[in-house]
Amino acid sequence: MKKPTLVIGVIGADCHSVGNKIMERVFTEFGFHVTNLGVMVSQDEYIDAAIETGADAIIVSSIYGHGDTDCLGMRDRCIERGIGDILLYVGGNLVVGKYDFNEVEPKFKAMGFDFVMPPHQELEPLCDQIVSDVKSQNEKLALEVC
Repeated sequence: MKKPTLVIGVIGADCHSVGNKIMERVFTEFGFHVTNLGVMVSQDEYIDAAIETGADAIIVSSIYGHGDTDCLGMRDRCIERGIGDILLYVGGNLVVGKYDFNEVEPKFKAMGFDFVMPPHQELEPLCDQIVSDVKSQNEKLALEVC
């Protein structure tokens, strides 16, 4: 299986770039094809890049705590733009205030994200999960075509 193509970036008005650069480095070293949109990325910029690159997944980062607002409607937007089956990952400091991750994760799953990463997610195990998720998604899509 070819290594997945990922679109990554920091959503909304968030300008925190360090974690984004770390993600790019780790994902690239793992062999993924990475399009890094940088910071202050809109939903449509993610989707445009995913369409342009034929991405397998979009990985959204939010550090400033407004991910719950910035990510609202993203799955619907993907569906509208014809990529409703793309894998959506989100992670970082997703909400303002101190909330248990067990409260945050279901909120983003309900928004249509396939995987919600806690603030201190190790990236290496995530790489293995992305490969597995993409393989499963491709198998599912192949069965739907038949």
